[in-house]
Amino acid sequence: MNATMNAEVQAQERVDYQVDSTAYKHWKVGYNGAVATLTLDIDEDGGIRPGYKLKLNSYDLGVDIELHDILQRIRFEHPEVRSVVFTSGKQKIFCSGANIYMLGVSSHAWKVNFCKFTNETRNGIEDSSKHSGLKFLAACNGATAGGGYELALACDEIFLIDDRNSSVSLPEVPLLGVLPGTGGLTRVTDKRKVRRDRADIFCTIQEGVRGQRAVEWRLVDEVVKQQQFGERVAQRAQELAAQSDRPADGKGVILTPLKRTIDSTGYHYEFVDVGIDRTARVATLTVRAPKAVSARNAAEILAAGVNWWPLQMTRELDDAILNLRTNEQDIGLWQLKTEGDAQHVLDTDAIIIANQSNWFVREVLGFMRRTFARLDVTSRSLYAVIEPGSCFAGSLLELALSADRSYMRDAAEGSNSVSVSAMNFGLLPMVNGLSRIEARFYQEEAPIQAVKAAIGKSLTAQDAVALGLITVAPDDLDWDDEIRLAIEERAALSPDALTGLEANLRFGPGETMNTRIFGRLSAWQNWIFIRPNAVGANGALKLFGSGKKPQFEWQRV
Repeated sequence: MNATMNAEVQAQERVDYQVDSTAYKHWKVGYNGAVATLTLDIDEDGGIRPGYKLKLNSYDLGVDIELHDILQRIRFEHPEVRSVVFTSGKQKIFCSGANIYMLGVSSHAWKVNFCKFTNETRNGIEDSSKHSGLKFLAACNGATAGGGYELALACDEIFLIDDRNSSVSLPEVPLLGVLPGTGGLTRVTDKRKVRRDRADIFCTIQEGVRGQRAVEWRLVDEVVKQQQFGERVAQRAQELAAQSDRPADGKGVILTPLKRTIDSTGYHYEFVDVGIDRTARVATLTVRAPKAVSARNAAEILAAGVNWWPLQMTRELDDAILNLRTNEQDIGLWQLKTEGDAQHVLDTDAIIIANQSNWFVREVLGFMRRTFARLDVTSRSLYAVIEPGSCFAGSLLELALSADRSYMRDAAEGSNSVSVSAMNFGLLPMVNGLSRIEARFYQEEAPIQAVKAAIGKSLTAQDAVALGLITVAPDDLDWDDEIRLAIEERAALSPDALTGLEANLRFGPGETMNTRIFGRLSAWQNWIFIRPNAVGANGALKLFGSGKKPQFEWQRV
C-alpha cells in the first residue's frame, strides 16, 4: 500500500518536458517570413508548482520548458526562420528573471536542476547561432534583471529601450545573497568582455545600468528611443536574417508527440528504454540501433522526417535524460547500454556526414550534440556496460566516451566489439568544444591518431583497452562479480563528493565559457544556495519581499 501511495505521489509531482505547442501559457510566437518574434507574457498564476505567483514577467521551470519547445520547433518546423526576436508583452518590463518566491520555497535540488536546464536552454541559443544559421536579438523593452538579462546575454545582440527608466541588471548579490545569474555573470565577462571593475559595480547595485552607459560598458549593443524602438528592432532582425543560410523555401518537419510509456519500472520508448532499480538506486538506460537503414540521401531523410532514427532516438534520449534528472533524484548511477546492429549505426553516421550541409540534417546533428552534452553535465555517475549484442559504434560510442567508467566484456572473439567513426572527431563535441576522444587523451596527438587509424574497424575488448577507449575488460568468468561490485561500491559513496569528483574529471584542463558556467553551477552556486546567508531563516533569499533585512554571518569562508 505504501509503495502504491508513493508511486501516486511521485506521478503527481513528476515534471513533464513534453508540452502542447497549441497551449503555451507564457509565450506568444509570431512568424513573419524570415523573422520569428517570441513575446514573453507570463501568466502569473501559471506556475509549474503551487505556492508562488510569477509576477513582473518572472519565470520558473515551466516557462523555460515552453521556451525549449518553441526553439526546437523553430529549428525543425520553420526552416524559413533566420532570426529570432525576444521581447515582452508587459508594460515597462522585459523580464525580472527567475521568480524569487519560487526559489525561496523550492528544495536545493530543484533550484540547482532549474538553473542547469535554463543554462542548457540558453547555451542552445548560442549553439544554434554558431552552427545552424539562426540569429537572436533581445529587444529589451523594459527593465531587464537577473535571469531576464541572462536570456538577453544568450542572444547575438541586445537592444535596450531608452525611456529613462529601463535598465539591465544582475542584482542577485545585493538582493538575494546568491551568485549573479549563474551563467549571466560568466557571459558578462567571457562573452561581452565587460571590464572586471565595471562588472564588480554592475553586479553589486540593485538599480542596474541604463542608457548610453550600458552601451559604453558593453552591457548592451544599442539603446534606442522609445519612438524608434520597434522600427529599429525590425530593421536589425532583417539584417541578421540576411546573414543566415537557412532555406527560405524549406519544408519543415513537424515534431509530433513522443510515443512513450511511463510506469513504476521506468521510461519506455521505441529506441530508448530506461529500467529503474530503486533498491540499488540504479537506472539502466539502453539505446537501440535502427533495424534498417532506409534513408540514404537528403530527399529520403526529409521524407522520413520525425521518424528518421537519429532524430527520433535523440528526442527519446533527451526526454529520458531530463526525466531522470528531475524526477528520479535518488537514482545516483546510470548504466549506459546499447543494442542492435552496429553497422546500421555506422552507415547512418556516414549518411549524416555526407548530407550535413542539408538544413534538416544539420539541425538533427545539432540536437544530437546538445543532447549528448547533457550527459557530460549531469550530476549522476555514468557507467558504460558493453556486452555481446551491444552497438557502441560511431555516434553511439559517444555514450561510452561520456561515461565515468566503461566495462567491456571480454567475450569470445567476434561476439563483442566497439567501432569508431568520423562522428567521434569533432561533430559531437562536449560543452568545452572538444570531442570526447580529444578530452579523453588531453589532446595528445599520438593516442588520438591511433584511434583515428581504427575508424570503421570492429575492435575487440583487448583492442579497445590497448587504444584507451574503455576502462577495463573483465572476462566471462569475472564479469558478473566485477559489475556487481562496481555498482555496490559506487552506491556506498557520498553523492555530494561524487558530483564534485565527476564534474572535475569530465572536463579536465582548459576552460571555456560553458565549462565555467557549469563549473560554477556545480560548485559555487551549489554551495551558496545552502549557506544561511542565502537560505537560512534570516537569509536574503528567504526574507525577500518581507520588509525585513537579512542577517548575515560575516565570517568569510
